[in-house]
Amino acid sequence: MIKMPEKERAVGMYKKMYQIRQYEETIYYLFLEGIMPGTIHQSHGQEACAVGMIYDLRKEDYILTTHRPAGHDLAKGVSLRSMMCEMFGKAEGCCKGKGGAMHTGDIDVGAVTANAIVGGNLPIAAGVALRCKMMKTDNVAVCFFGDGASNEGAFHEALNAAAVWKLPVVYVCENNLYSATTSIKLTCNLENVAADRGSAYGIPSEVVDGNDVLAVNEAGARAIGRARRGEGPTILELKTYRIGGHSRNDACGYRPNEEEKAWFSKDPVRTFRERLIDERVITEEELEKIEKEITDEIDAEVEYAKNSKDPEPESALRDVYWEGGTR
Repeated sequence: MIKMPEKERAVGMYKKMYQIRQYEETIYYLFLEGIMPGTIHQSHGQEACAVGMIYDLRKEDYILTTHRPAGHDLAKGVSLRSMMCEMFGKAEGCCKGKGGAMHTGDIDVGAVTANAIVGGNLPIAAGVALRCKMMKTDNVAVCFFGDGASNEGAFHEALNAAAVWKLPVVYVCENNLYSATTSIKLTCNLENVAADRGSAYGIPSEVVDGNDVLAVNEAGARAIGRARRGEGPTILELKTYRIGGHSRNDACGYRPNEEEKAWFSKDPVRTFRERLIDERVITEEELEKIEKEITDEIDAEVEYAKNSKDPEPESALRDVYWEGGTR
């Protein structure tokens, strides 16, 4: 078991995990009640992956995420208000109401807008990392993908380029055992779907308990450190499990009850909370106060987003082509 860090750091990680969980729960019920438009692909149960990997990144570092981006973006610093406004399709959304749940992000905090194409962000991450290298910075790119993306051609092309050019990129496979509704056992003969494949390209890899935020953070620090020192890419495979279905209309009837029971007992938010109390890092009363503050903030941002301005119709024609400027 990884040693517990000092109180400020440990509680900081918990606060961010709890914020992500409560944000996702709130979104879920808003969609269920028909209050919010569109669809959602949520990351309940995978909060330790996001927070552990991103907690120590610099603002100038980049993340590239998937159709399940909320946890990653909140962990990287995309504002709660802009995320909530985006969910309601409002002008103040992080993507001006044009992206929705699968396309959030904010380049000003290093969160490249999420890519909903399975595996589509892997070669883009190689390009971002190449830019960091060519600009002679020590910034890094962290690219998240699911186990299913490792079956895509883009996975192999991106890894080969990253290895050959020794790019400062960390590829993070959140292996939650299912590609949409299909068990990885039906699509891959490898136990470690990303880590084992990475060895074919000469890329060092590590398999980590993705439900342990401290274990993820330590492994992430090693991989990010390699990238900053110019030693090239790393693959991390984080073993985790999504609590909900692939999307909001997925009842998960394909998952065995015993499997769900075993994984739900390892809920990363609940187990880290219990450890914080057991090791006397913080009292339950203190945690309850923190949790209420986070819940109240989310509720306030929901009300703000509901009442904020809709985009102007002509805004649909903006951001289609480059309109000049510094970017």
